[in-house]
Amino acid sequence: MSRSFLIYTFLFLAPFFAFAQKLERSLDGQHWKFRKMGDEAWHPATVPGTVHTDLFKNKLIPDPFAGADEKQLQWIENEDWEYKTTFKVSEKELKKKHIELQCDGLDTYADVFLNDSLILSADNMFRSWDVNVKPFVREGKNELRVIFHSAVKKGRAEAAKLPYTLPGDEKVFTRKAQYQYGWDWGPRYVTCGIWKSMKLVSWEDARILNVQCIQHSLSDSVAELEFICEIESEIDNSAYIDITYSHTLDISGQRTRKIKLEKGIAAYSIFYTVKQPQRWWTNDLGFPVTYGFSIDLSYDSRFLDSKSTTIGLRTLELVQEKDSIGASFYFKLNGIPVFIKGANYIPPDNFLPRIKGNAYEKIVLDAKESNMNMLRVWGGGVYGEDEFYTACDKNGILVWQDLMFACAMYPGDNRFIKNVAGEVEQQVKRLRNHPSLALWCGNNESDEGWKNWGWQKQYNYSLNDSAKIARDYDLLFNNLLKDMFKIYDPERPYWPSSPSIGWGHKESLLGGDSHYWGVWWGMQPSEVYKQKTGRFMSEYGFQGMPDMDGFEKMGVYVSGVVDSLAFKAHQKHPTGYETIRTYMERDYKVPAGFENYVYVSQLLQARGMKIAIEAHRRAKPYCMGTMYWQLNDCWPVTSWSSSDYYGSWKALQYEVKRDFRDLMISVNEKEDSCEVYIISDRIKNVKAELAVELFDFDGNLLWFSYLPVDINAGSSKVYFKFDKNISGHFNKNNVVLRSSLRTVDSYMSDIKNMHYFVKPKELTLKRPLISVFKPTCENVQCISISSDVLIKDVYIRIKGESVHLSDNFFDLLPGEEKTIYLPKNVHIRKLEKKIIIKSLVDTY
Repeated sequence: MSRSFLIYTFLFLAPFFAFAQKLERSLDGQHWKFRKMGDEAWHPATVPGTVHTDLFKNKLIPDPFAGADEKQLQWIENEDWEYKTTFKVSEKELKKKHIELQCDGLDTYADVFLNDSLILSADNMFRSWDVNVKPFVREGKNELRVIFHSAVKKGRAEAAKLPYTLPGDEKVFTRKAQYQYGWDWGPRYVTCGIWKSMKLVSWEDARILNVQCIQHSLSDSVAELEFICEIESEIDNSAYIDITYSHTLDISGQRTRKIKLEKGIAAYSIFYTVKQPQRWWTNDLGFPVTYGFSIDLSYDSRFLDSKSTTIGLRTLELVQEKDSIGASFYFKLNGIPVFIKGANYIPPDNFLPRIKGNAYEKIVLDAKESNMNMLRVWGGGVYGEDEFYTACDKNGILVWQDLMFACAMYPGDNRFIKNVAGEVEQQVKRLRNHPSLALWCGNNESDEGWKNWGWQKQYNYSLNDSAKIARDYDLLFNNLLKDMFKIYDPERPYWPSSPSIGWGHKESLLGGDSHYWGVWWGMQPSEVYKQKTGRFMSEYGFQGMPDMDGFEKMGVYVSGVVDSLAFKAHQKHPTGYETIRTYMERDYKVPAGFENYVYVSQLLQARGMKIAIEAHRRAKPYCMGTMYWQLNDCWPVTSWSSSDYYGSWKALQYEVKRDFRDLMISVNEKEDSCEVYIISDRIKNVKAELAVELFDFDGNLLWFSYLPVDINAGSSKVYFKFDKNISGHFNKNNVVLRSSLRTVDSYMSDIKNMHYFVKPKELTLKRPLISVFKPTCENVQCISISSDVLIKDVYIRIKGESVHLSDNFFDLLPGEEKTIYLPKNVHIRKLEKKIIIKSLVDTY
């Protein structure tokens, strides 16, 4: 019998052999119960879950996200909580040589008892735990109990052991999501619970623990791969590793290697050649081709175990080369320099088990629709779920991956360091095969905080204390983690801290990555972004309020009345609303009425980020990345996000979609001239015609210039320059400069720039007569809008409905027609009465 026939036999019968050789039983579901320690009453619980969501489902607490209830729920974090369930073990399972309890995530300090025997004491939310329970299980009914100890009390107890206070207080001692302790965009809900899946696994003979794929070489004709299979065996025997693959272009292949299993844990390599490989690209440069591999282990015609992994074939490097100014900082994908366009991503909920896989995919799809090619997983949250990275792989989104440390200094005792090492090893092994993973970063702003935020003075450290804290930092981020990545993921860059230098120092703009917070924190005007552009802008931002539907859902706006306590509770920055007001007074007419104020706050946020993004992209190749703070929210709140907790796009998200296109026009207004830039992120040259036209708000063409342009691939260049005094012949308050591109084939309606010569509050806007009609759009729902005068910042709201529009918050000249597309499953006729359209002039 041929080996090929056996391979296909194993593949076909794998599910049946798996049932015979390896048994898995999920312990997830609603058969759990929980109680506060010391209470007699038990209540139904859900696993995966959290204590806060279980309390809410049992109506023992109000909705943690509604109104101003956060303060009255702080008692929960100081209590210990107990969960329990029962399960039966069959005779077949008991006959297996190994029975393990696999806990994918326990948050955080948990003692696990099986039939009253302590089998595990966990202390890290970010680790999984596998426990041999063979000695403790019995045939028939078994009882499993998990006691969660207060992380707050545990952290305080550890903090009390030090002669000094670490920045970050008690949370830095707990390997737990730091944002749960509260942030300037999130509530304090230090929760606990079985937050990921739990299962019982029975196996024998051998199993695959992990598979690493190493790409040794890649050319147009061949890719040479090595799969390193980490196998645990209790037998000495010959066995087979079978590797099969298929990828997004429906091509498949296979390879088999005979190995000699030895008792214990060992690594086995199998080399694999892919002919005519297709490369993985970010979505703006090409197609993200992926290869799915199945790795099967068998011996004596018996299937033992299987693992699957998905990879992408690509080269990716972080280029840091010294130049006359400082040093570059950019990514090169398959030999092509990539201008990074993206955002910072935080956990999408305070109670993460509520978020399902399709929600992570929607977040990534929103990023793709917004023309992003990178997301930064911020270090104060959690490592992403598998579904998040898979979605990034499929949609051509690179990932900047922080480790889970942020804005604090951390202990350096052996127990803490060993705990972190276990965490990082697990997470690296889990994520390293993803083609989307671009970089590992040690922490967010810890280095900057230590050097620039005055912690030494604030905490009154002695010289010895400061030296000890600095040594512990170096031990963790510049030694341990650096060495671990050399072992477990040597081909991927490790960046110790983001940013590399704080925003108050001029050097921060000359090399490395930069967080620029002179706007917002420094109260500088948004226009300062034009001068404060670094080599790679990995953080900057401004707040904008969620929409009216969001305020109604969170209990802030009820029956036309604003609940002032709830309004304040859903703003976590101490001077957030005051800062928004100050900037609004600078740039806009401050409107009367809550609804108009919310709308203008979003325009204010979008305008500031537009100035920043255009400045960053104009500076290419000096600047090679722009990632604003922040993409999303973890609860309903006024924050820096471009998409609110409910997934509704703010004005900023629509602005980003326009500003992150692979072709962009930007007007840079100088003291005596205006420069019209065209920025291209395409990998091919483009021939087009540039139209630069000056209109008044009635649509009269006052001045124009048309010229052919050859747009070089990957470039930023001034293609037209004119004397700024030309606008002096006209009323600056009543004119707009429209720059647009036409190709030989068609007018590129989405590639344009509307530039005003004064701030929005100085514009002489007229009240429009807006026409809304429904054109015929093939296979989609749509509406079209036109006006008799210029309409600025057109906002289309479908009241009470979560309907995503193709565009919103846009400007429209008279005589132009704008078509807006709606999802296919939306019936516009049913929503006509709910459509509300406003523009900036309606707030006057």
